[in-house]
Amino acid sequence: MYFPPVDFAEPGGLLAIGGNLSSERLLLAYRQGIFPWYEGDYILWWCPDPRFVLFPGQLKVSKSMKSLIKKNAFNFTINQAFKTVIRNCKEINRPGQKGTWIKDDVEIAYTKMHELGYTLSAEVWKDNDLVGGVYGIKLGKIFFGESMFSKISNASKYAFIKLVEHLAKMGVGLIDCQVYTEHLESLGAEMISRKEFSEKLKVLIENE
Repeated sequence: MYFPPVDFAEPGGLLAIGGNLSSERLLLAYRQGIFPWYEGDYILWWCPDPRFVLFPGQLKVSKSMKSLIKKNAFNFTINQAFKTVIRNCKEINRPGQKGTWIKDDVEIAYTKMHELGYTLSAEVWKDNDLVGGVYGIKLGKIFFGESMFSKISNASKYAFIKLVEHLAKMGVGLIDCQVYTEHLESLGAEMISRKEFSEKLKVLIENE
């Protein structure tokens, strides 16, 4: 089992097609900065250049979000509802998007990774109802964000901010956001080269 060198990726970041989502293959991929994404029925493996990332120390929190956090507008938890978070990420309606890349085997694969201790979820609750969340993979001192959802305004943003603060306390030095979104850019995410990302990856997941 192997992947081509990441420098072999096409200009858009596509590196390989096919394979499966076994825990062994997923770990091999993430340790090299490669992540899966479905298009139709095919698993595509990506390593884009540049890479969209967030350094925890560069997190931007707006005045309105600071106010919500100060008021404890939501109850924040870690790993209390992983299966429900990934199911919501899979099923939530996203305006302007047709369906989701989170197919049944993706849900099964990342749930298995959670059972093995490699994935984690962050949840926000309102009156005991789960209203937002984020999940991803943590290897060493890097967190690979996968997906988030929100049922009410600011819920996913609240979950992400609190998660970044939590990860920073754990010594995490980099949040991989994979590809550009305006939403995450507003929170401080930025582009770095694939070369820089790969160099940081080697250091941050050393011995993991």
